[in-house]
Amino acid sequence: MTTLRLGTRASLLATTQSQHVADAVAAASGASVELVPITSAGDVLTGPLAQMGGTGVFATALRDALLREECDFLVHSMKDLPTAPFPGIVVGAVPVRASQRDVLCSRDGVALADLPPGARVGTGSPRRVAQVLSRRPDLVVEGIRGNVDSRLRKVHDGEFDAIVLAEAGLRRIGRDAAITEILDWPTSAAQGALAVEARGGDVDVLAAIGLIEDADTALAAHLERAVLRRLEAGCAAPVAIDAVVAADAVTLVAVVHSEDGTRAVRADRRLPHDVDIEAVSADVVAELFAGGAGDLADLAGTSR
Repeated sequence: MTTLRLGTRASLLATTQSQHVADAVAAASGASVELVPITSAGDVLTGPLAQMGGTGVFATALRDALLREECDFLVHSMKDLPTAPFPGIVVGAVPVRASQRDVLCSRDGVALADLPPGARVGTGSPRRVAQVLSRRPDLVVEGIRGNVDSRLRKVHDGEFDAIVLAEAGLRRIGRDAAITEILDWPTSAAQGALAVEARGGDVDVLAAIGLIEDADTALAAHLERAVLRRLEAGCAAPVAIDAVVAADAVTLVAVVHSEDGTRAVRADRRLPHDVDIEAVSADVVAELFAGGAGDLADLAGTSR
């Protein structure tokens, strides 16, 4: 097999996780893998992601490059990947998941419960805004953009008292020391998981990347994303979905919050490993809407 080209965003986090996947594919398949940096609109535009079309802006440029055969496969943070199928491209592998938890990074090592009233907390996620406010309605939660290091710098420089980030991203680039507290709430569908994509007809590439699939991670991530897809909720909706695969069962929790964090609707399931993902996701979403989820957030699935 010739050298495989892995298309990646050029940020530190993207190239770090892409190199991790490249090394895993090379070790499993014996192929040589090189990184091909690709710039996306999300990397050069400013402003809230929700106003730019959501986190899918990061995936579009990569997928376009894949279809132009400028690279052979891609690595995405799976939570940033739109749930709708993309013509000509398939997810060929979901490797072992990192932590799916959120963390608080505060300037003085102060936990969320101990931040002073009026403290400024930064996050670019409507879900995290709602979850912070549900615990601490007396805090000021504001939007923040930028890579991990620039966000951490804003805490250090006093622009924010704390920020909320994904634990997986911090640990992947060695910023463990910045973590003040691991938060115990459910997070975004497929947070901490990676999706490895290739062209649908590229049999050799799919065979190579398929060697790094982790069955438990794939089950949990696809289950979470099935619920998200049926809700028709993007990154602008305050929705949390967690699935955990244990030895005896799969547990699933899905929560739809109001934007101000004052109300929430929750559904819980304990499932067998051979779960029918489509049937369960439909049942969970029906329960959420029956409980009033459509009144709390802008969910296109309300009409179903």
